[in-house]
Amino acid sequence: MLIMTKKKINIKIIVSIAVIIVILVSAAFILKKANSVYTQASYPLKYQNEIDAASKKYGVDKSLIYGVIKTESNFDPDAKSSAGALGLMQLMPDTFEWLQTYYKDENDYKFEDLTDPAINIDYGVELLSILSKRYENEETMLCAYNGGLGNVDKWLDNKDYSDDGKTLKVVPFPETDKYHKLVEQNKSIYYQLYFKK
Repeated sequence: MLIMTKKKINIKIIVSIAVIIVILVSAAFILKKANSVYTQASYPLKYQNEIDAASKKYGVDKSLIYGVIKTESNFDPDAKSSAGALGLMQLMPDTFEWLQTYYKDENDYKFEDLTDPAINIDYGVELLSILSKRYENEETMLCAYNGGLGNVDKWLDNKDYSDDGKTLKVVPFPETDKYHKLVEQNKSIYYQLYFKK
């Protein structure tokens, strides 16, 4: 009788442990799914057609474009910075004017037109393309996108900031240093979520 009772207790313990394991595995699966849904909601694929077109036109990685837009405006086409940058990719008036003359653009866009996602993305990705050809690595390119070409060129010529004149060992503007790291982080998340094969 005692042996039968011990067997029943052991079976009950085994069943209880199995139930607990099933509950924990189910909870882990639900949490993983919820985290994935939350992450994708936080990192949306907005403006896909415009980004695909600009990526193809200028040869710029889509993950990078999404990373820049997420960092610059969090996908708000009407975003305006305190410095006067406008739109999804936060272009400054003088940069926009320079880009229009750089390729002798046939369009007669006004600065306010940068609230149009297609126009903003096209010019923003054009700028990324120009910078990627000018600088040898993405970190330097992103620093120029945020801090300006003139500043980055000065930093590259300064031995305190660059050993080789091509890469930055120190980014002297804290905002620009934080910016390039955040873009790289957002780019990596977009790549992992949507573009990793």
